[in-house]
Amino acid sequence: MKKSNTLVKPKKKLGQHFLKSSDVAKQIVDCLDTENIFSILEIGPGMGILTQHIIDLNKNSYFIEIDKESVIYLKQKYNGIDENIIEEDFLKIDLKNFKSSIAVIGNFPYNISSQIIFKIIENRDLVDKLVGMFQLEVAKRICEGPGTKSYGIISVLVQAFYDAKFEFMLEPKHFNPPPKVDSGVISLKRKKDLKLNCDENLFFKVVKTSFQQRRKTLRNSLKKFNLSNNIKEDVIFDKRPETLSVKDFIHLTNIIANENISA
Repeated sequence: MKKSNTLVKPKKKLGQHFLKSSDVAKQIVDCLDTENIFSILEIGPGMGILTQHIIDLNKNSYFIEIDKESVIYLKQKYNGIDENIIEEDFLKIDLKNFKSSIAVIGNFPYNISSQIIFKIIENRDLVDKLVGMFQLEVAKRICEGPGTKSYGIISVLVQAFYDAKFEFMLEPKHFNPPPKVDSGVISLKRKKDLKLNCDENLFFKVVKTSFQQRRKTLRNSLKKFNLSNNIKEDVIFDKRPETLSVKDFIHLTNIIANENISA
């Protein structure tokens, strides 16, 4: 590691809140199970507080940073990682450029954290694991189970393909500048079987449509599918979406698919 006297100024437009404690950073990195992982991608390393611990884990580690000032800082601070720093927007990167199996880690900018999760879901065949810092509300929502107010679209879609675990909470004082909300670290581990035993495109539509009117029963929220009266007699349509598990949504998707309804 090289010394760098120039600090990076956090940029509000990039949602930068730099973690201050190296001990907390190590605690986050320790949540990442690197068994059977080929590549590690750190999203938004900033001043590299996680980076210093990631470097020791895997030689195939890549650091994706859109902020030019942070890129310069990282190159000054760490020996031998120049070629592994990617100055691009993670949301625009084709993950097929990396060899699977991939682990993703980062203190994610809160303004794009949900988009990061959906990109992970889209690339679930490549991304085995994730450890990330989120706004506490989002972190809980991702890990929440049925029957709770936080349970929603992102909960179902993540848990359809990954085992989600809430690791720990962090107060604003651990960051520079302090965010206005508490933060939460979660970990995701891809399930062994990615097949849902249903039409996956239809599954995504059913889940998203169901939660668009989450206070209504499925009989009302799924009207756009033009379900027949016979199908709607199934007791599942008396329920609200937040009460359904992933298995229930798969069952619901198959009911709709078997009626040959096009969404």
